[in-house]
This record gives sequence, C-alpha cells and structure tokens, in this order.
Amino acid sequence: MATTTKSRSRALVRASGGPRYAVALMVDALGTGLLRPFLLLYGVTVLRLSAPATGIAMTAGIVVGLVCMPAVGRWLDRGARSTVVAASMLVRALGVALLLATPAGHVWPFAAAALFLGIGNQAWPAAHAALVATVAHGRERDAALAAGRALRNAGLGVGALLATACLAGGTGALRALAAGTGLAYLAAAALAWSVHLHARTAAAPAEDGADGPAPRMRALLTANVVYVFCLNVPEIALPLVLVTQLHASPVWSAAVFVANTVLVVTLQVPVTVLLSRFSRRAVLALGGVVLAASYLGFLAATSLGPGWAAPAVAAVSVVCTIGEIIYAGSATALVTALAPAHALGSALARFELSTGFGLAVSPAAITALAPHGPAALWGGLTAATLLSASAVATEKDREPRTGGCRGRLPAGS
Repeated sequence: MATTTKSRSRALVRASGGPRYAVALMVDALGTGLLRPFLLLYGVTVLRLSAPATGIAMTAGIVVGLVCMPAVGRWLDRGARSTVVAASMLVRALGVALLLATPAGHVWPFAAAALFLGIGNQAWPAAHAALVATVAHGRERDAALAAGRALRNAGLGVGALLATACLAGGTGALRALAAGTGLAYLAAAALAWSVHLHARTAAAPAEDGADGPAPRMRALLTANVVYVFCLNVPEIALPLVLVTQLHASPVWSAAVFVANTVLVVTLQVPVTVLLSRFSRRAVLALGGVVLAASYLGFLAATSLGPGWAAPAVAAVSVVCTIGEIIYAGSATALVTALAPAHALGSALARFELSTGFGLAVSPAAITALAPHGPAALWGGLTAATLLSASAVATEKDREPRTGGCRGRLPAGS
C-alpha cells in the first residue's frame, strides 16, 4: 500500500510539471504568503502613506494587471509555458525591488511596485494552468491542477504564519519580509524556467477536433465572477460579520481562516478525484449549490443568540470551504477541457480576467451589502450563486473527446 501511494504521489508530481516545478511553486507561494497580507501595512507603516492612497495604488495594480491578460493569453497560444510562469514570478521580484527602493512618503513608486506585483499575480494562474494542461491530460490533469492549488495554499499559509511572527519587529521586519519575498520570487523564477517546457501547438497535428473554434464560455465566465466571491468570504465577509455585527472575538475569524487553509490543503486533491466520475460542468454546478447552501447557513447562524452565533458561523464555514474546494477543482479544469490546443492560452486568460474581476469587486460588494443586514448579504449571495450554477449547468459548450496540447518536459525535471 505504501509503495502504491508513493508511486501515485510521484505520478501526480510528474503530471504537475515535475519535482523542480513543484519546488518552484512552493517557494513562490511561500514568498507570496510572506508579503501579500501585509502589503497594505508596508505602505502605511514603512512608507508612511495614507491608507486610502495605499489602497487605491493596490487596486490600480490589480486592475492594470487584468488589462495585461490578453497579451499573456497570446503568448501562451504561441506555445510558451515555463517561460511565462517564470516571467510572472520575475515581474513580481521587480515589484518587490521597486517596493524596497521607494522612499517614505512617495506614493507613485509604491503604485509602480503594486502594478508589477499585480501583473505577476494575475498572469501566474493562467500560465500555471497552461503548463499543467500541456504535461497532463484528462482526469490526471484535473488532479494535477488540484495538487498545485493545495501546494500553493500550504505555501501561502506557512508564509503568512512566518510573516505574522515577524511583525513584532516593526518596520525593519517588514522590510526584511519584502526582501525575503523578492529572493523567493527570484529563486522560484529560476526553478520554473529551468523546466524548459514549450508546447508544440503549431506543429502538432490536430486530433479529434482539437483545432476547432475557441468556446465562447459566456455563461461560465459570467458565473465565475459570482463564484469567486467564495474566496473572499473567509477573509472579508466572515471577519466583518463576526467582529462588527456579532461582536465576537477576533479569534473566531482567525480560526475560520486557519480551518479554510487546512481543509483546502488536505481535501483539494481527494475531493477532486472523488468527483471525477461526474462531468466537470455538473461538478461546477454542484459547487455553486453547496456554496449557496452555506450562505443560507450563515444567514441562519447569524440569527442565533449571543454565545451561539459565532460557533455556528465557524461550523458553517466548513461547508463553504467544501463548496470552494469543489469550485476550484472543476472550474479551471473545465476551461482546459473546453479549449482547443491552439486557443488554450486565450481561454485561460479570459477565465482569469473573470476571476480577477470577481476578486476585485467582491470586497466592495460585500462591504456594501453587509450594513443592510444579514438577509441582504447572504440572501443576495445565495440568489446570485444559484443563478450562476444554473447558467453553468445549462450552457451549450461541450467538452471535446480529447483536449490539451503536447509539450516537451525534460526527464527528471
């Protein structure tokens, strides 16, 4: 049994891009976890910028990063794979360098740093998915994408814990965190580039309609904007409700976040494999139903009396995390299955545009709905998510018999 588990693990690592690429993902995630949660603090405490100016600069970086996604898609469509992944890491290292060079009180250099960090953060998911789709196919690809997400969440969690432990050191510690992040990005970029993976999309003959037109995915992309709200529920919605409305201890918010991370790391691959007997579209629709059920659970939990509401919200958050796991394990996999080889990059770039847009607008939408009461927040999310799940289930785009594109992966990478 141990030998079988080990061989399966090795096969999964191979399908995810190889050992070197797995290390690159872990190092990159560790660096991101070190800085991303504290970038706002860096601008306010180290650079002495106002909170509104810092927030606007960070938002602008995310928005401009999304604007760059069509170019990333075209680059991927030309066959580039590990080079794009390495570039997304390298551009973030440049952003950190600009961050360290920004003098106190100067918002524009900070905005430039946030821009490069935003470009790298937006480009990485599409590039990573395209690389995995090149070396793995079918349900093995789905499991590899799930494994990459679990590995990344583990790195993010460890990085965030290390950063939290270092915060007591003040501004000097924040500068050290930024420097550590930059070094991590440089190391990850070198490891990813060393894989030397390129897809032969132009030279390879088409198989089973793989050279057909790119799917429109209109319903899927629109629904995805609503689906991704679930990613900000543990970080924004629940802390907002627990602390400001239920007046619960911040410990509950921290517990929800930790539980979310642990569940994603441990269950992402098993749940994805378990649901692989069903179509990806059906699983994605199921994920929407589970998320909607959790939102109704939050609505019921917040109506409980003092002493019961906070534990009930924490318990329901487990259901929300299961919905997130189902969504994350099927959404990108569905896009890679729908897209023909020659348009894989463009399809993934469009999907990442919808994801980035949803992540950008969800904090504003959540904070705007919350003051109107639990019914407005959780009822609104429930209705929107159920409509999205219905749209996904009824869309006409169908998965081809085979998908993906061939690539060259050196032995032992």
